[in-house]
Amino acid sequence: MAKHVFDKFINNEPKGAKKKEMVKVEKRKAKAEAKAIGDQKRREKWEKQHGIVNTEKPAEKVPFKKAAPKTRTEKPQTDKKFSKNYVRSNSDKYFKAENNGAVKPRAIKPSAATEPVAEEMPLNKFIAHAGVCGRREAAELVKQRLVTVNGDVVYEPGYKVSAKDEVKVKGKQIFLRKNLVYILLNKPKDYLTTSSDPDGRKTVLDLLKGATPERIYPVGRLDRNTTGVLLLTNDGELAQKLTHPSFQIKKVYSVKLDKPVTKRDFESILSGINLEDGEAHADSLAYSDTGDKSNVGIEIHNGRNRIVRRIFEHLGYEVIALDRVMFANLTKKNVERGKWRFLNENEVRLLKYMNQSFAQKGPKTAPKAAKN
Repeated sequence: MAKHVFDKFINNEPKGAKKKEMVKVEKRKAKAEAKAIGDQKRREKWEKQHGIVNTEKPAEKVPFKKAAPKTRTEKPQTDKKFSKNYVRSNSDKYFKAENNGAVKPRAIKPSAATEPVAEEMPLNKFIAHAGVCGRREAAELVKQRLVTVNGDVVYEPGYKVSAKDEVKVKGKQIFLRKNLVYILLNKPKDYLTTSSDPDGRKTVLDLLKGATPERIYPVGRLDRNTTGVLLLTNDGELAQKLTHPSFQIKKVYSVKLDKPVTKRDFESILSGINLEDGEAHADSLAYSDTGDKSNVGIEIHNGRNRIVRRIFEHLGYEVIALDRVMFANLTKKNVERGKWRFLNENEVRLLKYMNQSFAQKGPKTAPKAAKN
């Protein structure tokens, strides 16, 4: 049978733009109803937290289309000086005074959903962030059975802990540091690069008394008679990064020797010298003064103990004076000997991201020595 010619008039189902508009209206209606339900639940939750009992008879639910607009019958209290008799009204968002009875508002307790989740981290990292020492030193403390977690001795540096755990080092409880401090010191002679000395000798921390209430410690070491740039911080993660060989952190020294450096020894230092603990070479070497070849500048990334002194002593030179003029991107510019200053935000940022891609990917080839 052929389609009736009047079917399109008999079938009143909306089509096209009209149908789309009706769908939008239904969605807006459903969204408004869901919002009203959510507001009601949040209000009831807030009142429950504040100990407010609603004695009013709950209003009957009104269909969405017939819902009357909300009107404010009371003028909100604008007095900024709140007294003890301010309570929350069921019908008003603001606090208003109840003249017939003083009610002390209760403190708002954070809900479980808003409480921060304790971040877990390896035990040696936790100790470093607590400002006790660097990560490698922390790992040694754990292996030596000097660390307990919730009363139990832990032997694994990678054991996961959080701020909720009770962590003790040598019987003393430690906590995560929130206030990170970064200080640059121009170290003078006759000061030890350590936190304390059992023999009572002067340490670099004696120069920083009153600088900060936080417990800080030196990053790396300088010999007692070596002067120059030294970083002190309670940021264990940064300290571990700046001292780890994989990050190739450069150091530049000014060296005063007892005699001029010969051309042969100059080339040997650049090409590499075999010491008792392996080969060592300079990344760069230059005469500080062409008229006096006993003064040289040396750039090196090797962090082995007394490495600069040992290189020159191996070749028969005596180091008269050794001064570190650069460490990472830090210099002693505008900092007198024995004085210190706090690092600015830009310097800290550069330290934290220095050589990061290099350390992750590793060098493709061995660094070439820069000859002068």
